[in-house]
Amino acid sequence: MKPAAFDYLRPASVAEALAALARGGEDARVVAGGQSLMPMLNMRLVQPRLLVDLSRLEELRRLDSRDGWLEVGAAVTQSELMARSTLAEEVPLLAAALPWVGHFQTRNRGTVCGSVAHADPSAEIPLCLVALRGQVLLRSARARRAVPAESFFLGPLTTVKAADEIIEAVRFPLRGSGTGYAFREVAMRHGDFAITACAAVADAHVLRLAVGGVADRPTARDWPFLFGAAMDEALNAFAWDLGGDDDQHATAAYRRTLVRGVGRAVIEEALSCR
Repeated sequence: MKPAAFDYLRPASVAEALAALARGGEDARVVAGGQSLMPMLNMRLVQPRLLVDLSRLEELRRLDSRDGWLEVGAAVTQSELMARSTLAEEVPLLAAALPWVGHFQTRNRGTVCGSVAHADPSAEIPLCLVALRGQVLLRSARARRAVPAESFFLGPLTTVKAADEIIEAVRFPLRGSGTGYAFREVAMRHGDFAITACAAVADAHVLRLAVGGVADRPTARDWPFLFGAAMDEALNAFAWDLGGDDDQHATAAYRRTLVRGVGRAVIEEALSCR
């Protein structure tokens, strides 16, 4: 199957792109890497009248650390971020998760912000953004706004981004002193979307565990330091609260088992890395 006909615009500036989105409204879509959008177009799950291509806008290719954040622009690919020599020191959780994102062919085209915009509940980059309390920077012809990651995702493939907005960049907080991080996932094959993925952050006061692939969006929970049976009870309660359904990949019961087991493993690893 091939996509329905649409107009294509490669704007010369962000301002031109935003003006086009303002005119197009719900009938316009943004593309940067296309690894999520193109299959949806081909299956006619979405049928925009206008496609606005951001991939060659230099002002959206920024990738730098400032004011305590690593800021990743909308045109930065997953491979470019993964190749950043300082990433493991700056955002170790992201460095641990990126090798699990698809394959090197898809990472060469897929963008970091595109994964966030697509909002697949099993995707690794949105999970890291939520685990780290990151931000999504939205921009339209009307205004700019910064949205906390936990408020950005509303459900499967659904976010608070308005039709006339682009994700200009996402922000990941830089590594905190005395903070440990860990990431693990279980999938049918390496590079597939996760059946369950867990990301843990442990600082001097709080344990934070974020889980993807179970609920309808990446979900995090914070606890004081827990050990032994107290940790088991907290993980069990979190696993049940996440819900989850049976599907062709796994049962809800198996996903709860993974939250308990993988969740404990990443928490213990994060604590040991502080």
